[in-house]
Amino acid sequence: MFRQKHNEYEGHEDYRARYWKHFRGGRHGFFGEMGEMWGRGGHRYGGDLGGRLFDNGELRLVILQLIAEKPSYGYELIKAIGERLSGVYAPSPGVVYPTLTMLEEEGFATVASTDGAKKLYTITDAGKEELKSNKTLIDAIFERIEKVGVAFGRGRAPQIMRAMHNFKLALKLRFAQGDLTKEQINKIAEMIDAAAKGIESI
Repeated sequence: MFRQKHNEYEGHEDYRARYWKHFRGGRHGFFGEMGEMWGRGGHRYGGDLGGRLFDNGELRLVILQLIAEKPSYGYELIKAIGERLSGVYAPSPGVVYPTLTMLEEEGFATVASTDGAKKLYTITDAGKEELKSNKTLIDAIFERIEKVGVAFGRGRAPQIMRAMHNFKLALKLRFAQGDLTKEQINKIAEMIDAAAKGIESI
């Protein structure tokens, strides 16, 4: 039951998940560049990034690999995954900590030390064997993470990417509320034009 509940939430955390859900870029869409290289086992989504960032069980393997490389606290793992993805996505504590607990219960991870409520996790021998048996899958996951990180980090600031996503989401959600009046349309157009002029002047 725990694993089933965990899988339901994996890949659907924090505000960034809304971006993946609401913005689906075709070949020439906002996420078209990402869609060209995003895939599972050599198969592409055809530009649709609306699915989960990780398939069921993949985040578990990512975390296990990271603590194999370096014993880590939960918040360090969140930061490490976020950095590898150029800040465009990071798993929430509500997913990472239950995953660490699951790995501990499975015997693949153990608490090396504690600092108050914080736990430093490290891999066990059984965990190392788990990584070996899933090496091909893990290599594919980290290759995908690397591609996402490069695509979003190539000359782009994560803060700007977040702001762009937030802007598009705000428009989409506002349009979903119903038809706009002529006054509202003009107001939004003025705001967008003002933002564009401000960027051009930098």
